[in-house]
Amino acid sequence: MFATRLAVACLAVLVLTPAAGARPTKATPTNLHGFLLRADEPQSASFARTPAFGWNPVRGALRYQFQLATSETFRENAIVYSAKSLVTPVVAVSVTLPWIDDMLHARVRAILAHTVTPWSASFDFDMDPPPAPTPLPSYSGLLRWTPVEGADGYQIWLTDIGRIKITTSFTNVLDEREFYTFHRTPAWAGTVHWRVRALRRNIGSRQNGLPAATYGPWSPIYGSTNDTYRGGPIKLIGTLSDVFSGAGDASLDHRLMPGFIYSGDQAFDGTSAELFRVYVFTDRGCLNRVFTGAVTGGPAYAPRPGGPLSLPSQPEGLTTARASYLLDGAEPPSYTFDGELVQATESLAAPTPTTSIPTDSDGEAAAPASGPVTTGPAELTGSAVGAPVDLWDTESRGGYWWTVIPVEAAVPGRTSTNVAGTGSQIKATSVEVTSGGNFASGDVVSIGGPANTESAVVISATATTLTFAGQLTLGHSPGEPIVRSSGNLRYRDLELAQDVCANGRVARFAKNSEPALTAAGELFATGLSTLGKLITSTRTSVFYGAPLVAWTPALGAAMYQVQWSKTGSPFKPEPNPQNAGARGMLVLGTSAVLPLSPRTWYYRVRGFSFSLPTNAQQMSWSDPAKIVVAKPKFRLIGGGK
Repeated sequence: MFATRLAVACLAVLVLTPAAGARPTKATPTNLHGFLLRADEPQSASFARTPAFGWNPVRGALRYQFQLATSETFRENAIVYSAKSLVTPVVAVSVTLPWIDDMLHARVRAILAHTVTPWSASFDFDMDPPPAPTPLPSYSGLLRWTPVEGADGYQIWLTDIGRIKITTSFTNVLDEREFYTFHRTPAWAGTVHWRVRALRRNIGSRQNGLPAATYGPWSPIYGSTNDTYRGGPIKLIGTLSDVFSGAGDASLDHRLMPGFIYSGDQAFDGTSAELFRVYVFTDRGCLNRVFTGAVTGGPAYAPRPGGPLSLPSQPEGLTTARASYLLDGAEPPSYTFDGELVQATESLAAPTPTTSIPTDSDGEAAAPASGPVTTGPAELTGSAVGAPVDLWDTESRGGYWWTVIPVEAAVPGRTSTNVAGTGSQIKATSVEVTSGGNFASGDVVSIGGPANTESAVVISATATTLTFAGQLTLGHSPGEPIVRSSGNLRYRDLELAQDVCANGRVARFAKNSEPALTAAGELFATGLSTLGKLITSTRTSVFYGAPLVAWTPALGAAMYQVQWSKTGSPFKPEPNPQNAGARGMLVLGTSAVLPLSPRTWYYRVRGFSFSLPTNAQQMSWSDPAKIVVAKPKFRLIGGGK
């Protein structure tokens, strides 16, 4: 009986603590500070990205309460973010913090078994936008600037254009299509003036509704000078983004979707062109096409999520185009050399952003992500994403193959076909034909014989059917002629990609954008040590409780997935105990607190690019990193009778 009473009494006073020492006190947490990667990095009171926070632990703390506010008194309507059940002395803030000077304040307190400590001293800090991007060396026809860490994209203001022309890029290059297309003289493209600013996503919701700007400051006006455009055979120069990959050397991987640089204007047969299109394939033979560039007129091309130029569709529109800057808009129907209708990737609909963890590689469906990303913040909707103008990561030994094809804007000649099938009735809006391959939207046709003729405008054409803008007023019998009298311009490749690649006008490049979990052999991990201290990890560190891990931003990534495994090779992701068995978690920032039980673990991170097609937006996994979580220690702090 005595043993039983003693056991009950001991259980009543057991306190989970990482170290031996004095009884718990109401000591206030100290050394509260923000950091981006490691708690032991040089302390700063200014951040360009939302930081994580750490503080010295309080003995006997069961959990911590953390607050961020715009007021030093932490008034209710000033609270921007709060967390109430932090089990270790770290927190990963899950919202975008606004640019703000001398107004953000953080504090923390410990929750003990029977009381609460006073709030800590306030940690005061600023959120300052990163400096505006600056120009980098480039080639004629291509603007290039320094990538900004953590930026989701960029806006570029082309200040030479009379109306305000601001376009978007998810990489760090922009072609000068407005200046070159249908005019190549130095008066148009000799010097281009521009400004640029970084974009970021507005993640989560601030508790008090405080708005957060999605852009940094505009740069000064920069001037980029181009060489005089020279003709001759088309030659591939290379691809350019954060690195340059020459046409004969693809050893450097791009971390961002590159721009494509070339020279000349002549096809292999000597035909000159003023328009061009870039194609990207997965094979050297240029058969499996994965990207179709927009038709442009300069010596460089870089994908834009906002769509192509509105090229003239009528022959008379060429005169206007040669005397003005073209607007953005729909690209008219275009055809390969062998007659295939092609659509620029820039013209495709925006993909739906990933808002749940993708299916595991072993085919097991994963549960939705937890937190605000489950339903998807408004800022992650398709209208803010644009066309899927990114490419999947590859290895440098593999990669992609690209080429440039000259394009002509041809005035359609006279052509004809015949009514087929059972003919057509009065008020019909389409007609079956014997061959519709040479017709296109915008063609004006005459239907019928001399005594039974009417005109119609084609709105769509297939090999077997022509569809018209309105109803026909006459009936037509099989065999009656259909003759094109006029029509829209035809944008047609002057060469076949398969042929030019076989003749050597093809080059390779690779793309690989991944986050990093380590630097100089040190992990980006912070948490509670087994001695009760806040530590940042080395290769041999052991954590008590849930550690916070951070990573370097992957260029082009909008959010991240974190996974953990009991083995490093093979890496077998474990379920997330906080989210109904999901394999890992989705994170909208660059840090996360991992819900790990005591043992040795391996974790990895990958980004998601919303410029990739739906269901394929995941980027490369980082190399797994090892992390050790210790078993809890108990000590007796009191007794009973």
